[in-house]
Amino acid sequence: MRIARVLSATLLALGLAAGPAAADSSPSPSPSSSSDGDAPTTAGTSFRTAAEIDQGQRATASASTGDYLYWSFPADAGQRPTVKATVKLPETHAAQTWQIDVYDGLRRRQACQYGAQTRTAAQGATSVDLACVLRTVRAWSEPWANDPLPGTYYVRLTVVNLTTADLGQPIEASLQVDSKDIGGSAAVDGSLAKPLVPGIAASSTSEADDGGSSKPAVLSGIEPEDGWSSGWWSDRWVWTGVGAILAALAGIGGYTLTRGSGRPSRVPPEA
Repeated sequence: MRIARVLSATLLALGLAAGPAAADSSPSPSPSSSSDGDAPTTAGTSFRTAAEIDQGQRATASASTGDYLYWSFPADAGQRPTVKATVKLPETHAAQTWQIDVYDGLRRRQACQYGAQTRTAAQGATSVDLACVLRTVRAWSEPWANDPLPGTYYVRLTVVNLTTADLGQPIEASLQVDSKDIGGSAAVDGSLAKPLVPGIAASSTSEADDGGSSKPAVLSGIEPEDGWSSGWWSDRWVWTGVGAILAALAGIGGYTLTRGSGRPSRVPPEA
């Protein structure tokens, strides 16, 4: 009976601990489609003028072939962002190659794990679809490493192979970013003091305003819906607790099996 109780307690502890961990590893929900009404309908032409979008929003833009289109979005620790772009091409055009590039808050180009980052649209094709699945964002990294870190990310969409006759033709572009929450398997021991977001670009002093006080020029105000996590929590804490519980239960079970019933196996005859 005691062994059965120990096994029951073990199974119960595993069930309670695995629940939050399974929830953490599931894809993070995207905002509802109603948020698309606030999505930008234009794109920037440089890093400084990149159109800000939230994850789950579908941004659109009208442009011309040969333009550089820029968007920016926030990504937090433990997320694996997926960037998808669609370009609707004019009715008549020659073969042309389109490409999306993703940069982090330090403007370092981030490699795609997989996805069609560069694709060639055949002559007469109506559209071209691009995708880039980034590496998991880490809460902390060595200064010399090129790991993706929490902060603002930039997406650049452009055509890299174009005939002169097609230059300047109108196009329609759309972009959407979604993330999967990887969980404790990507957790590290450390975190950044602050996410890598564009902060104070310059400060101007005006004696007419506030007696010459300095006002910072903030470049970006986007952040995740629930704020920056800073990487302090992951489901590794859960599995560490599970390991401690299992070790304690194993010790109790071993003691129960080895100590016996507490009475001698033979009773000496009466004198």
